[in-house]
Order: sequence, then C-alpha cells, then structure tokens
Amino acid sequence: MTEEKTNVMRLLDQKKVPYTPHAFDVSDGVLDAVTAAERIGVAPGTCFKTLVTVGASKKNYVFVIPGPAELDLKAAAKAAGEKSIEMLKQAQLLPLTGYIHGGCSPIGMKKRFPTFLDASAQGLGEMTVSAGKLGRQVTLSPGDLAAFVGARFAPLTK
Repeated sequence: MTEEKTNVMRLLDQKKVPYTPHAFDVSDGVLDAVTAAERIGVAPGTCFKTLVTVGASKKNYVFVIPGPAELDLKAAAKAAGEKSIEMLKQAQLLPLTGYIHGGCSPIGMKKRFPTFLDASAQGLGEMTVSAGKLGRQVTLSPGDLAAFVGARFAPLTK
C-alpha cells in the first residue's frame, strides 16, 4: 500500500532530511501520542506530541514533549523567557498553525514559532512526531528535527 506524502514529508524530502513514515488507523478517534506509539510500534517515550502555547507577551511558542509526559508550564515559560505560558485554545490551532488537534507537527507550520524540544530527546537516536495529518507520523533524529525547525533543547516536563 503506497501512502501519499504529507506536506511534512515533502518538506523533509526537499532538505534531504532522512525519516521513516508511519501510518495508522484513527477511525476510533483516539489521537494521543501514546496510542500512536503503540499503533506504529515505537516506545511511548520516543513518540512526541506538539503543543502550541501563548506567552504573557502574546507571542506563540511550540513545545515538543514525550507523549506520556505533561508540559511543565513554569519550565516552558523559563525556556521561552516569558513570565508565564498557557496552552493555546484548540479553536485557535488551525488558523494559527494550519494543523488540527491530533495532527499538529512542529514541521511546516504556517509561520515559524520559537520551538523547544524536551531535553529527553537529546539522548535518543530517533524520535517520532506527527507528520501533519491524523494517523500519520514521521521518525527522525532529534538533531535533524532541531536543526530543521530551529529548536532549542530544554527541560520541559513535570
């Protein structure tokens, strides 16, 4: 079965960034990163979710953290140099990023936002993130992802 490429995959191909594509069934509506990891056969701690936030300054930030983890808002604010950070309202996600909830990728958003990868990714050979569509993921090196999106590594989870 040949899978159509997502925009994320096309962007990675353009820059010759190696990745492994994955597709899985989301017809049951379960969209979390831990379930995605189980369905594509990767360790839950290596499957990362992409969270979009807004700082006290009204600037947006992207945080990429392991699926099972929870974003530590204080650590996120510290990493971003903000007084405080809160999660973006779900209704604002698509207009801001071009992605829907459950299919948000740090790669290929409408605009480039300051992006932070959880420090735990640095110790991994590979990490998996959304490929920008429900039921689609890509596995790539944390260093390649950080270079591609201009991300910094920081401790971000509780």
